[in-house]
Amino acid sequence: MTLHCTIGSPLGELLLLGEESATAGGGVALASLSMPGQKGGAVVRAGGRRDDAAFAEVARQLRGYFDGAVKTFDLEFLPTGSAFQRRVWDALDEIPYGTTTTYGHLAKQLGAERAEIRAVGAAIGANPLLVVRPCHRVVGADGSMRGYAGGVPRKQDLLIHEGALQPVLI
Repeated sequence: MTLHCTIGSPLGELLLLGEESATAGGGVALASLSMPGQKGGAVVRAGGRRDDAAFAEVARQLRGYFDGAVKTFDLEFLPTGSAFQRRVWDALDEIPYGTTTTYGHLAKQLGAERAEIRAVGAAIGANPLLVVRPCHRVVGADGSMRGYAGGVPRKQDLLIHEGALQPVLI
């Protein structure tokens, strides 16, 4: 059964979607974490059930992340996406907290040809698990903030939070 809940965060309200799982903490495998106004964000469909308790462990880890205590997430994810997308997403999971990498470096790490960098970028953009699968840690070759489904300002906020980007003082 599809379950959902919303939790508050410094980025705004987060929508969590998942499926019941006997092996996951709290009983839910996370399928999606999305933000208000997110490009391609998840929506709650008819037939799903709101269950805040099922997402208690996810919420606990997210609160810990935003409080600075959690650097890596230990959550069960619902397997989604194509084989190529899963390879890219697995590589995202390996980018350490507080660091960034570039699209080109990630493509090279995956053994992708130069012409496939756009496909790597598209797979990153299709990541259904914002924040917990750290696509925000991928930047342009010149250090610029390239697209982020939750919006570039949120990407900057996450990188500042992790210490990978210095805040701009006006």
